[in-house]
Amino acid sequence: MRKILLIQTAFIGDAILATSLIESIHTAYKGACEISIVVRKGNESLLQNHPKLNAVYVWNKKEKKYRHLLRLIHQLRQIHFDAVYNLQRFGSTGFMTWRLRAKIKVGYAENPFSTTYTRRYKHVLDGSHEVTRNFGLVRADLPADAQLINPRLYPSQKDEDFVNQKINTTEPYIVLAPASVWFTKQWPKHKWIELINSLDSHLKVYLIGAPSDNDLIAEIMDLASHNRLTNFAGVFSLLQSAHLMKNAAHVFVNDSAPLHLASSVNAKVTAFFCSTVPSFGFGPLSEHATIAETVLKLDCRPCGLHGHKACPKGHFKCAESISIPKFD
Repeated sequence: MRKILLIQTAFIGDAILATSLIESIHTAYKGACEISIVVRKGNESLLQNHPKLNAVYVWNKKEKKYRHLLRLIHQLRQIHFDAVYNLQRFGSTGFMTWRLRAKIKVGYAENPFSTTYTRRYKHVLDGSHEVTRNFGLVRADLPADAQLINPRLYPSQKDEDFVNQKINTTEPYIVLAPASVWFTKQWPKHKWIELINSLDSHLKVYLIGAPSDNDLIAEIMDLASHNRLTNFAGVFSLLQSAHLMKNAAHVFVNDSAPLHLASSVNAKVTAFFCSTVPSFGFGPLSEHATIAETVLKLDCRPCGLHGHKACPKGHFKCAESISIPKFD
C-alpha cells in the first residue's frame, strides 16, 4: 500500500485545487494507496469526511507558527512515506519536506530547500492551469495511463440537509459571491448591483460570503431593486456553500476562493477577473464556465500575481470596464 503525502498550506483556493491530485492519484492507483495532506489551520474543514483521504494534518500558522511546524514535522517523521509532494515554493514547507522520511520528495525548484528533493520542477506561468502544474509533480510516479482529474469536494448529507432547509429547493436560484480579500480582485459594488438588477425578477438570488462580508452584502442588497434577495454571509460553511452552488442556475464569483468552490462541484459559473488574468492558471474548471474580463488593452494589467488593497493607478479600469454578463 503506497503512502503518499501532499503539502499545501496556502489559502482556501489552493487547498481546493490540491484535491485534484487526491482524485488523480487515488484513481491512478485504483484506490490502492493511502493519501494524506497537510493544510493550514482553517482549511481542514474542506476535507471533512473526504472518502479518498487517509489523514489530514493541520499546521497552525496563526499561533507559535514555527513551534507548531516543528511539532508537525516530528509527528510526520514517525511515518515512512513512499512519496511527498510539496505544492508550495515557500521555505517552511520545503524545510518540512526535507525533514520527512520518504523515498521520493518532489516539489518546485523555486523552493529554497528544493536541492534536498529527489526531483524538482520549475513553476512557470505559461498559461497552464495550476492543477496541471501540480499534476506535473506527480506524473512521473504514476501508472502510464494516469489522467488529470478536476478538483472535487464532498459535502456531507448533513451539509446538504442544512442548506436545503434554508432555501426553497423547488425554484431556480442564482448564487453571488461578491467579496474578495483583495480590493483589486473584487468587481466593484455598483457592478454587482447592476448585475442583480439585470436578473429576471422570478429568480431567487442568494449572496454568500464570510461573516466579515456581511456589511458589503447588506449594502448591495439595500441599493439593488431586485426584491428576491437573501443574505447568507456567515451562514454556510465552505462545504455547504459548495452544495448551494452545485444546484444553482448560475454562480457569479470573483477571482477568489468561491471560484474554486464552484469548480469543485462543477457549478455553472461566471468568474470576474479584474487586476489578475486567467493565464496565471487559476481560472474556473467547470464544464460550463465563462470568464468576464475587460476588453481594453491596459498596460497596467495584470498589476501582480495577487491582488492589491487599492488600484495602483487609481482608475481601476480593469474592473470598471467589465460588461454586465448574461447567462442562459
